[in-house]
Amino acid sequence: MRKQKPHYQLQCWRLAFEFVPVAYDLARRFPAEERYELASQLRRAATSIPLNIAEGAGRDGPAEFCRFLTIARASLTELDTTLLLAERLGYLTTAETDAAISTLDRIAALINGLLKKLRASP
Repeated sequence: MRKQKPHYQLQCWRLAFEFVPVAYDLARRFPAEERYELASQLRRAATSIPLNIAEGAGRDGPAEFCRFLTIARASLTELDTTLLLAERLGYLTTAETDAAISTLDRIAALINGLLKKLRASP
């Protein structure tokens, strides 16, 4: 059995972690010429979110944790834009993009809530 780590308890980490395979599946639908371009960008942005949440949770103190949460939030906005570009280029349907962005909005709300809580603590 795996030892419980601080980030395992965070709903934003769990949801972001669960989204990574979805992002990889979406990236697989891109044409071959996008494999090392937009598809790669989509995968990297998606994995960056739970990785930064986890790294921040493992750091010392709320200030460092907040810094990594803001990096994760920035990756969310990058991923949002990547999905919109993929839709515009015809690689994804509007329904696929909307569903993915809805999940990202939920993750962003959770991160924002956690940031607010951390910043309010003495």
